[in-house]
Amino acid sequence: MVKRIEIEGNAINDIASFYAEINRVFMVGESWTIGPSLDALDDLLYGGYGALQSAQSIDLVWHDMDHSRNALGYQTTRNYYLDKLKPKSPYNKRLFEEKLIALENGTGETYFDTILSILADHPNIRLISQ
Repeated sequence: MVKRIEIEGNAINDIASFYAEINRVFMVGESWTIGPSLDALDDLLYGGYGALQSAQSIDLVWHDMDHSRNALGYQTTRNYYLDKLKPKSPYNKRLFEEKLIALENGTGETYFDTILSILADHPNIRLISQ
């Protein structure tokens, strides 16, 4: 049986609101939420809790996807990388410098692109744009 989950793309205006929407739809019935982390998103999609618990196959309907694509596009991604490059940041600066250069050269992924890549790594999830 296919479980249908719907994301409201108009509710996504930045990275924080993306995770708020993810927690709203995926963490139903849980007393905790995931933080703003691409790794946490990937882990969530393996299932085992929230809306994905016991789900074999998921149709993920993303309403107003273009709004989300724009909100999590170039500028948001650039700011995300710059934040990772701040002094005393614990992140791999070389990695984020490379990602920033690629983004600025038009060859790098946006935050939205990375989300789509993560979703594509989960063959049990079918993404439907509406």
